[in-house]
Amino acid sequence: MQYADFFDISLDYLFGRTDNPQGKLYNFQPKVWKNQGQIQELIEMCFDPASPANAQLKETLLRIMEEQNK
Repeated sequence: MQYADFFDISLDYLFGRTDNPQGKLYNFQPKVWKNQGQIQELIEMCFDPASPANAQLKETLLRIMEEQNK
């Protein structure tokens, strides 16, 4: 990592995985985002049901997650 930092190149370039000194760009999407049930379960655990903003925050997060899946 020190060589990559010193020469301002990516580790992919340093290890010969790409010819581009800036490295490869990966379109990574975690598998958890693809499973709506797991997302809902995670969001349910993150918020206090007694909070007045609870329902609105959960709705907003779920809407954002759905947009990410498009």
